[in-house]
Amino acid sequence: MKLYDFVVKDMQLQDVSLKDYEGKVLLIVNTATRCGFTPQYEGLQTLYEKYRDKGFEILAFPSNQFLKQAPEDNEGIKNFCEATFGITYPQFDKIDVNKDNEHPLYTFLKEAKPEDKGNDATKGFLGKLKLIGQGRKGSDIKWNFTKFLINREGQVVERFSPTVTPEELEEPIEALL
Repeated sequence: MKLYDFVVKDMQLQDVSLKDYEGKVLLIVNTATRCGFTPQYEGLQTLYEKYRDKGFEILAFPSNQFLKQAPEDNEGIKNFCEATFGITYPQFDKIDVNKDNEHPLYTFLKEAKPEDKGNDATKGFLGKLKLIGQGRKGSDIKWNFTKFLINREGQVVERFSPTVTPEELEEPIEALL
């Protein structure tokens, strides 16, 4: 299966084929509205505004799997993101990204890139997750705001830790554009 074979639900539960994004550089992110990383929405919006005219899209998938940090329904998430951060990039139906009910898109992404690329803060963050009993194993998504960078051919180029900020992604995005 290829990335463009997947069909996902938008926030209104309408089918969206990822084929609609063929030929674009994509950043796929699992998001949450009540997380310490929630301010990354602002940086993601900045990236989107800077690069969308060059063929860049962000696809946000809210997930409530990490200490229930996305408790709202789709409308609540959409309203929060638009009012608080001015989000204009596509947001999709809330999904699971790990375990028995994980969305097949995330199974695909994790198989393509099983490990996060981190930054200086990553090791300490992963240690904190273990301390609070939230450590993840193997290719599991470790937390909200894990980011997958996809090239114009639909190949997963990199997977970034939640601690990697949107600002740190400019160079890898520019390289693909």
